[in-house]
Amino acid sequence: MRATGCLGVPTLHKLPSVFMVAALLGLLPLLHSHGLQPNPMLASEAPHHYPAVVRGNEPGDFTSAPPGISEEIHPLSKHSSNHTGNGHSKPEKAFPVLGIDYTRIRIPFEISLWILLACLMKLGFHVIPSVSNIVPESCLLIVVGLLVGGLIKGVGESPPILNSEIFFLFLLPPIILDAGYFLPLRQFMENLGTILIFAVVGTLWNAFFLGGLMYAVCQIGGTGLNHIGLLANLLFGSIISAVDPVAVLAVFEEIHINELLHILVFGESLLNDAVTVVLYHLFEEFANNEQVTIIDILLGFISFFVVSLGGVFIGIIYGIVAAFTSRFTSHIRVIEPLFVFLYSYMAYLSAELFHLSGIMALIAAGVVMRPYVEANISHKSHTTIKYFLKMWSSVSETLIFIFLGVSTVAGKHYWNWTFVISTLLFCLIARVLGVLGLTWFINKFRIVKLTPKDQFIIAYGGLRGAIAFSLCYLLDYSHFNMRDMFLTAIITVIFFTVFVQGMTIRPLVDLLAVKKKQETKRSINEEIHTQFLDHLLTGIEDICGHYGHHHWKDKLNRFNKKYVKKCLIAGERSKEPQLIAFYHKMEMKQAIELVESGGIGKIPSAVSTVSMQNIHPKTLPVERILPALSKDKEEEIRKILRNNLQKTRQRLRSYNRHTLVADPYEEAWNQMLLRRQKVRQLEKKMNNYLTVPAHKVDSPTMSRARIGSDPLAYEPKPDSENLPIITIDPASPQSPESVDLVNEEMKGMSRLPPSPEEDEEGLVMRVKEPSSPGTDDVFTPGTSDSPSNQRMLRCLSDPGPRPEPEEGEPFIPKGQ
Repeated sequence: MRATGCLGVPTLHKLPSVFMVAALLGLLPLLHSHGLQPNPMLASEAPHHYPAVVRGNEPGDFTSAPPGISEEIHPLSKHSSNHTGNGHSKPEKAFPVLGIDYTRIRIPFEISLWILLACLMKLGFHVIPSVSNIVPESCLLIVVGLLVGGLIKGVGESPPILNSEIFFLFLLPPIILDAGYFLPLRQFMENLGTILIFAVVGTLWNAFFLGGLMYAVCQIGGTGLNHIGLLANLLFGSIISAVDPVAVLAVFEEIHINELLHILVFGESLLNDAVTVVLYHLFEEFANNEQVTIIDILLGFISFFVVSLGGVFIGIIYGIVAAFTSRFTSHIRVIEPLFVFLYSYMAYLSAELFHLSGIMALIAAGVVMRPYVEANISHKSHTTIKYFLKMWSSVSETLIFIFLGVSTVAGKHYWNWTFVISTLLFCLIARVLGVLGLTWFINKFRIVKLTPKDQFIIAYGGLRGAIAFSLCYLLDYSHFNMRDMFLTAIITVIFFTVFVQGMTIRPLVDLLAVKKKQETKRSINEEIHTQFLDHLLTGIEDICGHYGHHHWKDKLNRFNKKYVKKCLIAGERSKEPQLIAFYHKMEMKQAIELVESGGIGKIPSAVSTVSMQNIHPKTLPVERILPALSKDKEEEIRKILRNNLQKTRQRLRSYNRHTLVADPYEEAWNQMLLRRQKVRQLEKKMNNYLTVPAHKVDSPTMSRARIGSDPLAYEPKPDSENLPIITIDPASPQSPESVDLVNEEMKGMSRLPPSPEEDEEGLVMRVKEPSSPGTDDVFTPGTSDSPSNQRMLRCLSDPGPRPEPEEGEPFIPKGQ
């Protein structure tokens, strides 16, 4: 039998089961606690008492404590507490060596157990790559939640339910902050219009389409759903219509889809929060009112802008305050990450305080504060922020999916086949129709069109998650007695989208050969050329007078550099280019290291070096070893180069045609360009005046072959010297009058004899050399102005039959 080592493959395959057993055993104190709720997620309030006082004279006690004394006892009082009034001492009891008090540590202990279970499940999931390549992590976490909930219910306890307040106040903010702080801003801003259309128009379409169809289904007789009105169905449609950011992040990060599709689906899931919040509160209020007026609908429409823009405004305010605070943390680097977390969380809570969009506030705060905070804080603080946010969001995401499974076992369900199946079917139909219709409209304005494959992935990636479950759980049961049926339908849709769509989207992406995200980072050369093209397009927009997004982006960057950076970035970092500052920093560091190592005294002079080369034999050249840079230092250099190179346009004056200096050679160059244009036009027209096509000149090889086969047919013509030559002046626009017929006999020996090729061609066209720039385009009179030559010129000026007008030319020529 072959023995396996401690790190062998069979041992690794057993690790997840070991982790699960250990986590479940850790939950035993929770299950066997008498009279206690199994989890703080279910508890409405924390206990307001400290450990109960246990009398020492009661049998079976593990601890003892002194009885409660009403009057205050002073240590220096005359009468000791150990003696009675008669002077007799009380019976002494043994000192407690070991005690158990679960009530005191119940809440933090159970929270730690759930977090430990989440971490162990995440670790066990990634130990076996064969499972993680097939099943998404969110699916396995929901299955773990179902098992834990079934185990808790099997021992006679009530499993905890995901409390909506716990979800919205503690579990959701870390995930949104991580997404907003590290949001790829360039891709997001370039596709902002498409994202807004999908988030706003698409969510409205899904809500009203689904709510209207579900109301029609409820009106069908025999379904038992006639008591559900239109507003209740619209409320249900607004809850289930929004794409969930947690589910999208969990699935799309595993399949490594390309940046365009990822930012479109994920951006839609982030920005549709404002629409979901407004529709949820709107239909919840309308369902409780007896009558809905036009003013109520108008106020609901206005509330959408208030909720979305108000959340963005609060996020911007907190982001600016966080950036300004980080300016003064150069002496206390330890608390720098804390400011980022606190200000972001305060932005979320402030938005929730006024019923605004907390998700929009978190995204705005993260996007605004990041460039200024990272310029002020140290590199270690940046690493702390990065990894703490990733850890916090990962744990929150794991807990959400586990509690979805536990809540499925613990919650009350009312199953109605008609309602549940109709909800699932209409959700899929609404998503597909919405994506197809909106993409058809969006592609009319996009330069990079969304292909049918992209549309399929966008429609198929519309996953639902815990936000819909928590919103439905917040409904008041007294006003919405159909809440249990809504929860059952929502859980069915969540499980279908996470399990079926989440598990099949990876093979579909491979089958359709959809472009995936590049694993390697872009090189510095690519980043520099990207910035160079941005500046180039900005200059082109300025010259053309077209104010596109490059123009406004450049204006914003100028304003940011001139005013905002001086207020929010500390010290010389806002004035001196970061590249120069980094160069000085590295030079100073190398100089200090050289002095500390004593390297200055060991450097030999030029004379000593030459003398040593003469004494010792010349050794083979040693290959130069480049110093290895750490990943953090390489990333810092990359960031500095990316932010500082190719910014020459901002150091130049803006383009203005009234302030340009006149170029003395500009007029001459303009005349030369005009003459070249006239030459091209004249050559095009002369093709119409020559009625006999010119003889095609053979190559020298073909000519020698023809002459060798029939020498008599290729003898020089005796009258070839008397053939006239057509000389063309390209500067004159009138093609017939520009033909100058010159007789070779009259010119005499003023020119060289013609070549054999010219003899065979007969009429030869020669292009007159253009005059130098600035000279007058006037023909000098010569012997060609005689009446006989003018008659010959008029004969040759007959163009013959006019050819068919070409495409793009007018049918009637100008001047006729």
